[in-house]
Amino acid sequence: MIDRVENYPGFPGGCSGPEIAARMEEHARGLGLEIISADVVSLEVSDREKIIHCSQGDFLSLTVIIASGATPRRLNLPNEARLIGKGVSYCATCDGAFFRDKKIAVVGGGDCAIQDALFLSRFASNVVVIHRRDTLRACRLLQERAFAQPKITFEWNSKVSEIVGNEKVEALVLQDARTGEYRTISVDGVFVLIGTDPNTQFVKGTVGTDSEGYILTNEDMQTDMPGVFAAGDCRRKSVRQIITAASDGAIAALSAERYIQSLQTV
Repeated sequence: MIDRVENYPGFPGGCSGPEIAARMEEHARGLGLEIISADVVSLEVSDREKIIHCSQGDFLSLTVIIASGATPRRLNLPNEARLIGKGVSYCATCDGAFFRDKKIAVVGGGDCAIQDALFLSRFASNVVVIHRRDTLRACRLLQERAFAQPKITFEWNSKVSEIVGNEKVEALVLQDARTGEYRTISVDGVFVLIGTDPNTQFVKGTVGTDSEGYILTNEDMQTDMPGVFAAGDCRRKSVRQIITAASDGAIAALSAERYIQSLQTV
């Protein structure tokens, strides 16, 4: 979860992601929301009823809002999975403090990658940002902060071809995207921040998705199945921020309410 959120209204100076999440949960519980923790296995849809098959049993509903988010994307390198928790990480706020006074790498060039690189610079002696292009995709404010941070350096036009290490991460082998040449840099850890994949496997074949698995909706957050809605990072959209996810949720909730009302008039 993001360490510092600075683009959500009502929090001057920024606020941590966990704090915003905790406040939202407290607010929702105060309005009578019941929260059940369970793994969703599949979704069964009929004309009127929807059955959500979960690890805690089945839940029956007239409508469903899918807000299952997305999962960090991996590099899919041979040693990557084996070294998770031993220097390979996908969450700077979770693992950053373990790398105090260490040299670490951040793979990626978007907002999340650069924001997390700045966060990691609080702990690490050096943060190396590895990006496959010669310019970052992050917003200008984050770029300016990163370029001004002396602990952050950059490896441009580079991609990670190998994670080196036996018991822990020891180095990365980089390939130059222009020349194809290889070089090795020593690091104590690597944070992979190259995007996400939607958590939508459980609805595969039930609702329409794009080629990457993101759920397709209209402006009312309605999927191609009546009574099934989607909100947040699990659906196809151009902007993925907390404020847009909150907007999606509000629209989906109101649309779901209208859907239920329409059933009662039949």
